[in-house]
Amino acid sequence: MKAIMYHYVRPTNPELPYFRHLHLEDFKKQLDYFAEQYGFCSMVDFLRSIKTGIPKTGVILTFDDGFSDHYQYVWPCLQERGLWGIFYIPTGPYHSAKLLDAHRIHMLLGKHGGRMICDALKDIVSEDMLSHAHIVEFRTLTYSRQKNDDYSNLVKRILNYYISYDYRQRVIDDLMSMFPPDERISTGQFYMSTEEIRQMQATGMIIGSHAVNHLVMSKLTTDNQEKEIKESFNFLEQITDGLTLRTFCYPYGGFYSFTEDTEKLLEDNGCLFSFNVESRDIDAFSLKNRLQALPRYDCNEFPYGSVRGQ
Repeated sequence: MKAIMYHYVRPTNPELPYFRHLHLEDFKKQLDYFAEQYGFCSMVDFLRSIKTGIPKTGVILTFDDGFSDHYQYVWPCLQERGLWGIFYIPTGPYHSAKLLDAHRIHMLLGKHGGRMICDALKDIVSEDMLSHAHIVEFRTLTYSRQKNDDYSNLVKRILNYYISYDYRQRVIDDLMSMFPPDERISTGQFYMSTEEIRQMQATGMIIGSHAVNHLVMSKLTTDNQEKEIKESFNFLEQITDGLTLRTFCYPYGGFYSFTEDTEKLLEDNGCLFSFNVESRDIDAFSLKNRLQALPRYDCNEFPYGSVRGQ
């Protein structure tokens, strides 16, 4: 079995010339490719594999971050083809009515490009704001599978990994004031609504948790990790009138983004399985020994999966 990870799937928007996204037409072509090369694993077969530890064959589609793209573009494509998917929702925006910091970074880069934002960031961030732990690991692994320009990579590394969470929001606020976003961008346009999420589950899609605030779990205390897990699941249970099952995927992904404590907390909170980011198939060993860290490929590792944007 191959689990595939997607984020933004949309047509190109000329108002965001640098925005990195999988074009909708490329997504459709990739679905055709998967159908021809591997076939798709049914939900019944996938869940049977989770229960028995015996992997089936085929592709499982997963979509992160709860974007409106997933309701507007992805869901109709899946319905037309008789496919299902797992949609991982960060629940913070439904309480704060604000874009998550990770997505504010994407909007800044998409509108203005990596070089301009990087130059501004260097004037704002001082060394005392940075956490130097694991910096070599992050430099090696972070975004290694995303074809971003060097400036965008550096911006993401600094704001998502190197900087302390004590300073991160303030720094992004400063950038947003220097480069005001399009006033038409709101959480209601950027993310799926609770009603849309409910509709998708009602038609056979699985809804899962992507935590509350889309933070690197390994940077949080155990108590704060548990809070992210509990609160996100509780909210999703409420808006769907009961989840089909409990599943989780780690914000950012990769083994550096969570800990053994995270996996135990997920098990303790009734999570059936979770997805990591690791470029390999789901095998029997994973199903029997590491259900809270199942591997996923990035869509850009397969034909037609390369993102667009300068």
